[in-house]
Amino acid sequence: MLFFAVVYLVEGIGQARVGIIYQPLTHYLKEIGWTALQVTAYFAVLNFPWVIKPVFGLVSDFVPLFGYRRKSYLIVASLCAVAAYAAIARQADPVTFALPLLLTSYAMATASTLCGALLAENGQTFRLTSTFVSQQWLWFYIAIMASSFAGGALVENLSALSAVQMAAAIAAIAPIAVVLASLFLLDEKKVGASAPEMRRTFQSLVAASRSPKLYIVGLFLFLYSFAPGFGTPLYYFMTDELKFSQSYIGILGAIASAGWIAGALVHRWLLSGMNSKALLYFSIVLLTLSAASFLLLADPVTAAIVNFGNGVAMMIATIASLTLAADYCPKRAEGFAFAGLMSIMNLAEICSSTVGAYLYDHVFDARLGPLIIVSAASIAFALVLVPLLRLDGKLP
Repeated sequence: MLFFAVVYLVEGIGQARVGIIYQPLTHYLKEIGWTALQVTAYFAVLNFPWVIKPVFGLVSDFVPLFGYRRKSYLIVASLCAVAAYAAIARQADPVTFALPLLLTSYAMATASTLCGALLAENGQTFRLTSTFVSQQWLWFYIAIMASSFAGGALVENLSALSAVQMAAAIAAIAPIAVVLASLFLLDEKKVGASAPEMRRTFQSLVAASRSPKLYIVGLFLFLYSFAPGFGTPLYYFMTDELKFSQSYIGILGAIASAGWIAGALVHRWLLSGMNSKALLYFSIVLLTLSAASFLLLADPVTAAIVNFGNGVAMMIATIASLTLAADYCPKRAEGFAFAGLMSIMNLAEICSSTVGAYLYDHVFDARLGPLIIVSAASIAFALVLVPLLRLDGKLP
């Protein structure tokens, strides 16, 4: 539990999509004249490593590094993140620091894949999958809440470029904690790269690739995660229409993260005994209502309320979907299978944000309301897909 907390604190600080560099980088790109679609496309490129996570899982399942399937790779990935963010802190052109920024995404995606494998392995062993998911995302959003405050403060008090460079410098320090956690908190048995071991792993991978249930779960997760997103359009709307300050936008990110934290606590205290089917239905309804609530966004107070509510809904939906994914990973192929399901969700989210930005720029004429309605309706559609899973009351 402590190991998961440390790793996901670092993930919350270091992921370019959501961490401390996100708001400074978005603001900087906007200041130099990029459109909402261009900014979204830039971040979509950074998301590519999250789509190919099964490759990282496959390598760690098959090829132990220095005798470990997870620990050694975590250390190497974390050191790469340190070096890449340190390089970004010295750059000035978004084209120039695109490559090291992409390297940070590879490093964070690798670490996330390995932690996902550890989640699936230990969650099935101890029957604590949903507890581990809740622990990971609780600390992930504690980090994002802190990163949102810090990112907004950097944008407010420094020049656009200096804010990006300072955020990168802070992000360069965080992965050192993962190196230490991997060395002192991760209890992993050494394994060899022998032919029998590789044969057993290969047999598990073949079994996973032939599992109809796994394909059905993957299809559901894609459709559940795909709804035209309005994250970047919302940033433009709050900046240009509502005239929110950059520091307050950072505070709103922190409020949303507080909602995620509250959602994790609500699940742990009130919903942990709910079966998978009921939890999925509840999460879809809650997420639909929270998306639609952005239609009420009109001033700082309503912005705070809807962001907090959306955070609660997103956390419960995340726990429901990741628990579903982890519970269906075959033994000895957890890294590959769980990463594959997560990649499906990440691909859906990339498509979601890109489609949402396109609709905002080219179809809805920079009007946020119609995009919110389409997004909420798309989420609600997932209700008709739950029966396809045939969960039959399976406990998370």
